[in-house]
Amino acid sequence: MDVEPKLLDTVIAATNFPEHMVLAGDLGTVVEVYSLPNRAYEVEFVHPDGLTLALFTLARQQVRWLSAADVVTTRQLPLAA
Repeated sequence: MDVEPKLLDTVIAATNFPEHMVLAGDLGTVVEVYSLPNRAYEVEFVHPDGLTLALFTLARQQVRWLSAADVVTTRQLPLAA
């Protein structure tokens, strides 16, 4: 990622977070950007119906941008458990 994510950018979880039922590749939206003590992002992950699945803070290396090689898909929640 050449530039830093900003408020309301779509990002992708770069690692699994089974405790939040979020897997690497899941899409989220940056809802807050923190700069101290280190750059971090509050990211909201939602169900297709718009209800929040998870909301937690991710470090810079735990998110990535969408690229032309990505495919948007869905999965059932038990796969993250």
